[in-house]
Amino acid sequence: MTFRAQAVQFTIRGLLGFLCRVDDDEIARIPSQGPLIIMVNHINFLDAPVGFTSLYPRPMAALVKKETFDNPFIGFLFDTWGGIPIRRGEADLEAFLKAREALQEEKILVVAPEGTRSNHGRLLKAHPGVVLLAIKSGAPVLPVAYYGAERFQQNFSHLLRTEVHIRVGNPFRVVNDAQPNRSDLDQMLGEVMFQLAALLPAGYRGHYSHLDQATEKFLHFEEGVSSNLLRAGG
Repeated sequence: MTFRAQAVQFTIRGLLGFLCRVDDDEIARIPSQGPLIIMVNHINFLDAPVGFTSLYPRPMAALVKKETFDNPFIGFLFDTWGGIPIRRGEADLEAFLKAREALQEEKILVVAPEGTRSNHGRLLKAHPGVVLLAIKSGAPVLPVAYYGAERFQQNFSHLLRTEVHIRVGNPFRVVNDAQPNRSDLDQMLGEVMFQLAALLPAGYRGHYSHLDQATEKFLHFEEGVSSNLLRAGG
């Protein structure tokens, strides 16, 4: 890793240690390199520093909204963390191709399918980009959920550290032999998001609360690897 990456890691990790208590024991279950699509939920500004410092020094890339790079400091951080600018609300072919290149280089690609912060921590309706990336690249998808960061502002105002919990699921592939139609694409997206929702406590599942409606028609788990739905608790 470069000196710049090491310096950023040391600084951000130190700040997080002062502000938060991160339960990241399950991070050890994530492979040291890709090709791998890590699918995460998106709560607030803490997502990136918690995620990237926890994954360091694994080779990474991430899809990040283009406007983020307008801020010189935040842009510097995401450039250090391998951020790929993406234009939201449209089909950004350039970002999609760069994401596929990162996977071909055996990097871990981080994707937040919700596309925007929830702030309250409950899952929002997702966008299908993660499904298309999974199909086109053939890379496995690993759901990684975290919660607790939504309490940061309240805790900070009371000079309290914020408890942040990270849960790592089991990987799967999205399998489809033909160009998916809209109905199939919607079902695929629901299937992958239910796998993410199952890692969260019930109160955080939001749009994907009804795990009893989950299907796995387009998902393939390797032999001996169980569905994440089996991990769902209260």
